[in-house]
Amino acid sequence: MTAVHLAAWPALAIAPAGKGDPTWFDNEALKKQFVPAIFETLQMVGLSTVCAVIIGTLLGLVLVQTGKGGLTPNKAVHQGVSFVVNVVRSLPFIIGIIVLIPVTKLIVGRSTGSLATVVPLVILSAPFFARLVETNLLAVDPGKVEAAQMMGASNRQIRWGVLIREALPALVQSVTTLAITLIGYSAMAGAVGGGGLGQMAINYGYNRWQTDVMICTVVAIIVIVQVIQVIGDLISRALDHRAR
Repeated sequence: MTAVHLAAWPALAIAPAGKGDPTWFDNEALKKQFVPAIFETLQMVGLSTVCAVIIGTLLGLVLVQTGKGGLTPNKAVHQGVSFVVNVVRSLPFIIGIIVLIPVTKLIVGRSTGSLATVVPLVILSAPFFARLVETNLLAVDPGKVEAAQMMGASNRQIRWGVLIREALPALVQSVTTLAITLIGYSAMAGAVGGGGLGQMAINYGYNRWQTDVMICTVVAIIVIVQVIQVIGDLISRALDHRAR
């Protein structure tokens, strides 16, 4: 690694840990940075999930409504939105976060840190969630949509009162899947200064060979994923009228 690279990444310019270095509860990295790194990850994932759900839901509704058999079929709009969604979804996250650095700097003012990471997380995950929404909405029984139309319901009422309402349990599971995916993305963002547990694992667990830090960050991510999955399952079952 050159001197220029070391200057750009000061946290990586520290020599690897030796045999006599403190570990576990005596490790300064774990005592001072572990808990803040967990909150940074939760902040990134939480904010990114909310924004991606809002944007992805709207995109998913557009795909369903303008598609063949939708409420307002429009081939041009459907194909245009579908193309954009597919292009963004095809970008590997680690490449996408680099490509979006100018956009991130324009919105946040910098390209590193947990807040800056939210921008590429939202942009790259919203199309993924849009496809999940589209799949969930298309699975709704068409007979319920037809019944609502016969009763004089407007397109807006059908979108939110029939499609979204009937697909709500599946949508909650999709939100859970999105949040867990974003945890993996946020960990990868640590490779380019994204903050959180990912950056801590790379700076200390990988570059300084501190096995204790690596183990703790991995365990923390596993625990967060399990908690999100359990909460998502509970909410989904509570909303599923078929399970009652």
